[in-house]
Amino acid sequence: MTEIVTAGILVIGDEILSGRTKDKNIGFIAEYLTNLGIDLKEVRIVADDEDDIVAALNALRQRYDYVFTTGGIGPTHDDITADAVAKAFGVPIDYHPAVVARFRERFGDALNEARLRMARIPEGAELIESATILAPGFKVGNVIVMAGVPSIMQAMMDIVAPRLRVGQRMLSDSVRANAKEGDIGSPLRMIATAHPETSIGSYPYIDDAGRPNTNVVVRARDPEKLKVAMDEVKEMLAGLHGSRNPVQ
Repeated sequence: MTEIVTAGILVIGDEILSGRTKDKNIGFIAEYLTNLGIDLKEVRIVADDEDDIVAALNALRQRYDYVFTTGGIGPTHDDITADAVAKAFGVPIDYHPAVVARFRERFGDALNEARLRMARIPEGAELIESATILAPGFKVGNVIVMAGVPSIMQAMMDIVAPRLRVGQRMLSDSVRANAKEGDIGSPLRMIATAHPETSIGSYPYIDDAGRPNTNVVVRARDPEKLKVAMDEVKEMLAGLHGSRNPVQ
């Protein structure tokens, strides 16, 4: 049987929930994981509240193979992700000597208490670091803790990706229906029921002619099963339009 590896994302920050900061990380991580062969199953967004972070972490890490967090590992008082992760795993947290040494070299006399907060790492964590990342992320168990700044988070994903266990990638194919979503809902449900090892989705949009239209996307891990289901979708659409080839 094909191994399925799953993941959840936990986005942390009052600024995301207030709308002050627009999240740019979820889509990137989702696409990254899909390309690796890891199925993203759930995304949660929580405030800068330790109890809420701990509760969300404990729920997600028990449910999925991996949990990716973004945000809350900076130098300010409300950056409490590292403390919450330590609490969730029941381990101490302290200043990591190698990170402190790097900070002393980088900041010199400007190394203050706020900057030192970014050197606090839960006991037993693996650092996610490189020459271009000043303050590291870290991995504890199946939880990968990353920065909220998109460019830094993306660099951390590149570092941690080779360490991850992956499954078989989900394949996909799509077709333009040239029909409203409501016109194809029932036949699509019948096709989906007949092919339980595929996932079939319909996505409405306004096309270039200004008309309501729909993209149909079929996903499966087995290329043959993907093809069979997509052939049935195209046959259904052809019958709907009274043509053997009504879609582009």
